[in-house]
Amino acid sequence: MSASPNLNFAAEYWIDAWQRSILTLDTLRERGNTSLEHNAQNAPNVLSFAFEPIRDGRTLPKPVNYVLVRIVSPADKPVDPAKPPFIVVDPRAGHGPGIGGMKQDSEIGVAMAAGHPCYFIGFFPQPMPGQTIEDVCAAEAAFVAEVAARHPEADGKPVIVANCQAGWQVMMMAAIRPDLVGPILLAGSPLSYWAGVHGRNPMRYLGGTLGGTWLTALTGDMGNGIFDGANLVANFESLNPANTYWGKAYNVYSKVDTEAARFLDFETWWGSPVLLNAGEMQWIADNLFVGNKLTSGEIHTSDGIRVDLRNIKSPIIVLCSWGDNITPPQQALGWITDLYGHEDEIVANGQTIVYTLHQTIGHLGIFVSGKVATKEHAEFASCMEMIDLMPPGLYEAVIDEVDKTTEHRDLVHGKYLFRLEARSLDDIRALGANSDEDNQRFAAVARLSEVNHGLYRTLVQPAVRAMTTEQSAEMMRQLHPNRLRFTMFSDKNPMMQPVKALAQSVRETRQPVAPDNPLLSLEKVASTWITTWWESYQQARDAMTEAMFLGVYGSPLLQAMVGLGTQHAPTERRIDRELVHEADEAKMRVELEHRFEVGGLPQAVLRALIYVRMPERSVDERGFAALQAIRAMQPVNDRMSMAELKACLKEQYLLVRLDEERAVRAIPRLLPDSEQARRAALDALLQVLGARGALPEEGLRRLGRIEELFGVEAGPQALKVAHA
Repeated sequence: MSASPNLNFAAEYWIDAWQRSILTLDTLRERGNTSLEHNAQNAPNVLSFAFEPIRDGRTLPKPVNYVLVRIVSPADKPVDPAKPPFIVVDPRAGHGPGIGGMKQDSEIGVAMAAGHPCYFIGFFPQPMPGQTIEDVCAAEAAFVAEVAARHPEADGKPVIVANCQAGWQVMMMAAIRPDLVGPILLAGSPLSYWAGVHGRNPMRYLGGTLGGTWLTALTGDMGNGIFDGANLVANFESLNPANTYWGKAYNVYSKVDTEAARFLDFETWWGSPVLLNAGEMQWIADNLFVGNKLTSGEIHTSDGIRVDLRNIKSPIIVLCSWGDNITPPQQALGWITDLYGHEDEIVANGQTIVYTLHQTIGHLGIFVSGKVATKEHAEFASCMEMIDLMPPGLYEAVIDEVDKTTEHRDLVHGKYLFRLEARSLDDIRALGANSDEDNQRFAAVARLSEVNHGLYRTLVQPAVRAMTTEQSAEMMRQLHPNRLRFTMFSDKNPMMQPVKALAQSVRETRQPVAPDNPLLSLEKVASTWITTWWESYQQARDAMTEAMFLGVYGSPLLQAMVGLGTQHAPTERRIDRELVHEADEAKMRVELEHRFEVGGLPQAVLRALIYVRMPERSVDERGFAALQAIRAMQPVNDRMSMAELKACLKEQYLLVRLDEERAVRAIPRLLPDSEQARRAALDALLQVLGARGALPEEGLRRLGRIEELFGVEAGPQALKVAHA
């Protein structure tokens, strides 16, 4: 006989709903109190690691509110002094610092786990008077130099992990001081601000819908020379109203017994907006968000030096995601096609560019999610030396889980296999690119922005500044909705004072409703309806915004009014080739012509390795691990440093690319007379080649030719490895 239905389900549900409401209110109360306490600190951050200050940017010749700290390594995670240090740079894009190390499974956590010394660049809430973006770049350069000086024994320059806004800032610094930096990992960093595809990426239309950057100037003036980062936070939240106005709150309410702690941890960071100088924000809006001048070479330092991203010779790694609605892949990767017309230009310029595309993770998840940290960031940290060793070119990082079919699993670090696949610029273009008409529209926005900003400065700005005081600016900041929603639920609100005791009573008598309660099911259905309504609103809003933008700024009349005729259509925005770059490329080719027969056994082995692997257009960490193992067995005095190995590998790669047949024919001239030395070198080569399994047919053919050129027979074990 079946059990009779529970007729008290309504009472059970309403008791549970009332208790969840009280506990949710108490969670919001705790959030408000935590926000007030956090923001009252001199240097608030959400780092979960112990640290010690190293250098304060406020003491520099041009003071800025940035600070360099050293992450103290736990006793159970000693660092390797031979490994290059990692520097994690957090974004100053509205929120406070610490997001790159908020969890143990984070960018800092995985770098330390891989044995790298770690540093962190954060910032204070208040900017220094008069500080500029150029001053910040100079401070970051000083910080990187400080870290490098502290690790003279490291086999490589400091690795920089730059999150979101910090990405373009670090890239500018590296373009100005390319001698300082090692590999640069850009996590969710926008560099090509006009890029995107129709039907998605509505944030790129914001400048056009507001008529340019005059509103940025107005906000800065009303802030008495200060731009409130809470405004940037509000822009981010507007992208997903379903989550902002319903989903996040309902998630806490529906899972208040288990979700509160995670919610409070995240909201501590989310509820700590920082300030920027109005001049800083105006520069960002004019030159980046609306002007898109970084990749077109229109930004210059105060000394007249053009910021050219092609100057960076260290590897550049880009981590982006299809789920990111703030920095979509087109904006994270479009700078490559802005700078180069063909992948051969990347090679000729000596740049190594690696990218990887996550399928689903959102913007914050790129540098917050524990899953991303323990996979993508962990693999980049453990394979950074391999990336640094790669010859110039464009590569995609592919990260696959190791299984029983993976050969030589002992050479794989962790549970993922890291592989680099050679790519072309057509692969980047296939992700989505603007048409000439789209670029013309964005160029019209930039021109109109200059006009409107000029009109504002002439007609409105004097009156606004005359009416603004520091008191009115501070009141405006405190009453900002993104601050007020924290304060109004804190203990500063007298109406919240009974909540704490009431919540304690509820916890003592908590009666959660049964999962199969029909009213609970109706609640979840209602929540789904509300979420769907907000998502429908978002889709309609975004579609209307895009249609308005395309129509208004596609108007030939408006384009003509701002001085854009059809003859000025910006079909290409790449930086014009400079004589210095052309001269450097020509010089490199001349020097290479005389290097085919220069070198010895190491050059011969590396050239042979490149020749055999060239058709596969991919490498993985197993081959690098084998190469490192062989290198480690050499006497220290005879061993190449990583910098020397990198330079040698790059030169041999360029020689093979320049004239493959000539490079291969010259190998015997590089080999020693000693048969024993040649046999040992061939055995080492075969071990590296066989690290990832059997060679393909073309690889075997090329290997046979190399064996003939070496003039010796390989050992049976090495042959078995290569021909398996």
